[in-house]
Amino acid sequence: MIPLALSILSSTMIFVVFKLFSRFKINTLHALVVNYIVACFCGIIFQESKMNISEIPHFTWFPFALGLGAMFIMVFNLMAITTQRSGLSVVSVATKMSVVIPIVFGLLYYKESLGIFKVLGIILALAAVYLASIKKQDGLKIKPANFIFPILVFMGSGIIDTTIKYLEGEYIAENDTPIFSATIFAMAALLGILYLIVQAIKGKFKFELKNVLGGIALGIPNYFSVYFLVQALRSDILESSGIFTVNNVAIVMVSTLLGILLFKEKLLTKNWVGIGLAILGILFIAFEKL
Repeated sequence: MIPLALSILSSTMIFVVFKLFSRFKINTLHALVVNYIVACFCGIIFQESKMNISEIPHFTWFPFALGLGAMFIMVFNLMAITTQRSGLSVVSVATKMSVVIPIVFGLLYYKESLGIFKVLGIILALAAVYLASIKKQDGLKIKPANFIFPILVFMGSGIIDTTIKYLEGEYIAENDTPIFSATIFAMAALLGILYLIVQAIKGKFKFELKNVLGGIALGIPNYFSVYFLVQALRSDILESSGIFTVNNVAIVMVSTLLGILLFKEKLLTKNWVGIGLAILGILFIAFEKL
């Protein structure tokens, strides 16, 4: 239970930091690159067993980690495009609803149980994510020409979570979670740095200390969100389908409540309904384990 709670807390802190980015006008892309560098160093620092960097490419999970790092950057760019064209609510729904992909993977590949309580819990959780994420009275509005971008965000986010689950179960030794995470973030950081170099060559890059500080503030919870998610998947409190559902819906619920407390956000009736459904969904999934 503790790793799952810490995963939820870490991911919620990411939400808080992103909210502060807009308040302090931090360049999100620049901060994101610093964040990946910081998260990479966290993985190296918390790796308990001694390891030579030259050994890392020989791990069976190494090419997967590189692919995940590339996907981190790609999905972020897709999220930025989707936000510009369709709004933040569309991105939030697409990202959180992507939990369907690892849920289905766990049910099919690992033959996880699917009792009535889990079915009801998953349905309520998905409804909760949608309702809690919509911040406009008239719901989501997406132009047909822009529909491909939230679909790609949905697919990319789901594939990332599913791949982490698969690697955790098949390839990653228990003591190697930190260095595995560090490798993912190192790849994302490398691609981000290359992009910033291109920006600098074009004269579009401007160094600002606040972007570095924002990246540091983001990188620490970002690392632990991945680390504790892997630890939660390795625990026996719930099957992976339950872990992903509870993790995502709890992040949405806690983030929404923090938005009220810290940033004075006003919620619509549908948002409150979403929070209520989130609590019910988590309870139903918990009942399945009893």
